Amino acid sequence: MWFGKSIDIFMSRSLFSRYDFAIINRSFWPVHPVLGEALLQFAERTAGSKKTCVVMQDQVGIRENLKEHGRGKGVTFFPCKAWTTSASGILKRIVDTAFFMLWVVGVLLWTRPRKVYVATDPPVLVPLVVMIYCKMFRASYVYHLQDIHPEAANVVVPLNPVLFRCLRWADGLVMRNATKLITLTEEMKSEILARSGTVASIALISNPAISFGEALRATEVKEGFSFCGNAGRLQRIPLLIEAIQRYLGRGGGLKFAFAGGGVYAADIQALAERHPQVHYHGIVSAEEAARLNRGYRWGLLPIEDEVTRYAFPSKSSSYVFSGALILAICGEQTSVAQWVTSNRLGIVVKAGVGELVNTFQKIEIGEIDTSGLDSSRNDLKSALSIDRYIKNLELAIFEESPIR
Repeated sequence: MWFGKSIDIFMSRSLFSRYDFAIINRSFWPVHPVLGEALLQFAERTAGSKKTCVVMQDQVGIRENLKEHGRGKGVTFFPCKAWTTSASGILKRIVDTAFFMLWVVGVLLWTRPRKVYVATDPPVLVPLVVMIYCKMFRASYVYHLQDIHPEAANVVVPLNPVLFRCLRWADGLVMRNATKLITLTEEMKSEILARSGTVASIALISNPAISFGEALRATEVKEGFSFCGNAGRLQRIPLLIEAIQRYLGRGGGLKFAFAGGGVYAADIQALAERHPQVHYHGIVSAEEAARLNRGYRWGLLPIEDEVTRYAFPSKSSSYVFSGALILAICGEQTSVAQWVTSNRLGIVVKAGVGELVNTFQKIEIGEIDTSGLDSSRNDLKSALSIDRYIKNLELAIFEESPIR
């Protein structure tokens, strides 16, 4: 049925109708309520002056949701059926990515956009076909590196060396031929320059977060920790689970709340079943996640050190708006640790079970001094707003450098 609807969408367009601008990103609203919402607003704003289309994967019926909420006016959507989630096996996700890549090729040939925005969702293959299309049809593209691949993937599952070199070469080719690149941190910018040799300008734009306002502020803030986000392969979840078990086994009194999916969701659920001080809320909405984060004194931000050269945790911006202090679990020299300390958002602890247990205990008895941390975060909240993010995208793609 979904294929028939997609064909109807295609056939409703004039064969030679060329679009001004295309946004290509597998993840989209409403399933991904932060970046998906930002891209939807960006598409809506762009459609006011340009003929705009969006290519994305559909998990929940995008057209029905757009109609229900009165969104997407002036934007043409080309949704591709999503077969997997972040918790799916790697082989299934590869097949799903290949299918989406073919869908992107078909849409590009049909719409022939003059300018394309493409991100690393999914990485390498889809940006590569965008580059090839732009070369063939004298179009231009902006490449948004939310992650740097294949390096980020190689941290999770070591790739065959030959395959790794081929993917790295292909992604470097995409970087060198882009009109402009966008990424998240200076560390990621340095990696891009070092391995691609690109001469394209690189804009730095931090990922946004949604503020649900003071109405969501919890009446009671629990002494403990929240974790809202993907419990995936890069978040040190096994280490965190072991540390929590040891801490609670020694009589620790702090509480732990988890929300989100991912490959380690079942392990977190099992932890919650063994310990009444641990609660697993499953996959929740962005509003529910914001409420949960506001309800705990601390937010957990675990990340593999190596991957911070190639990515930055998306949940970090949400913690800023929640008001929770951040406990970053990573090396002190990483971009994540420097972001936490330079903005006075929390503390950093090395990724070790003993170090984590010791930190939990110090927090419980009040030995961690938090008086010098920033509780208002007004400047940072402004910089991480959806409006600022969209404005920065507009400037980076259509005009000049973004606002910092």
